[in-house]
Amino acid sequence: MPKDLPAAWRVSAVSAGEQVALGSNAARIENAPGKKELEVATQSLLSRLAELQEAFHADGRHALLLVLQGRDGSGKDGVIKSVYGAFNPTGVRVAAFGPPSSLELKHDFLWRVHQVVPPRGMIGVFNRSHYEDVLAVRVRKLAPETVWQPRFEQINHFEQMLHENGVIIRKCFLHISREEQRERLLARLDDPHKNWKFRLEDLDDRALWDEYTDAYRDVLAKCSTPDSPWFVIPADEKAVRNYLVARMLVDTLEAVNPTYPAMQQAVRDAARDFK
Repeated sequence: MPKDLPAAWRVSAVSAGEQVALGSNAARIENAPGKKELEVATQSLLSRLAELQEAFHADGRHALLLVLQGRDGSGKDGVIKSVYGAFNPTGVRVAAFGPPSSLELKHDFLWRVHQVVPPRGMIGVFNRSHYEDVLAVRVRKLAPETVWQPRFEQINHFEQMLHENGVIIRKCFLHISREEQRERLLARLDDPHKNWKFRLEDLDDRALWDEYTDAYRDVLAKCSTPDSPWFVIPADEKAVRNYLVARMLVDTLEAVNPTYPAMQQAVRDAARDFK
């Protein structure tokens, strides 16, 4: 049996309409296992994920879309590096969403998203997502409320349509505290491997911390549904964050119970005596 933590050590999906507390305490888990224990347990989960992904890819009945949202420094890239490393690259794709291009702005805000929704048999990971259109657009006042407010319902309809067409959606808000974000942003300044990612916009967004908190609360309350749930992942500790995301993905794929399709009898017969 793979090394794992007790079954209760999981995060639950946000309930529809739930007003989630997004203070500093929610960014950490009290009395969490030690880093080494978490890393060993995570590695076991990633091994299990690799097995499940092979069967999921061959099964081909569903697609899986993992949406990662979070403030700067919350670890979206870290989660992708951890989870992506467990997968066969032929069965997973990562899409990152920055400011829309001039072409994308000529379409509805979901147009560019639909282009990269994974096909059946594939796993897709979104580094940021269509939720920027009710987060950054709202907080930075890039569009009036009459534009971004209806998007909550439009997103729900979009995700419901994807679900009805075989796409399993799991959405993670990587929740980092203001204090931890400050430490990580400061650490970036002295690290040449990371400081190239530092943007003036990071400081602007930090100055809008409370406004982003309100926007995220609305996203979680209005767009977490049974078929397309949000999970709030405490992200102050990287080992905790990675374990919880891996645990949720294993639970999701095990519930699908992917199976390898049977070999066609005609192919089996033809191949039996080939030279």
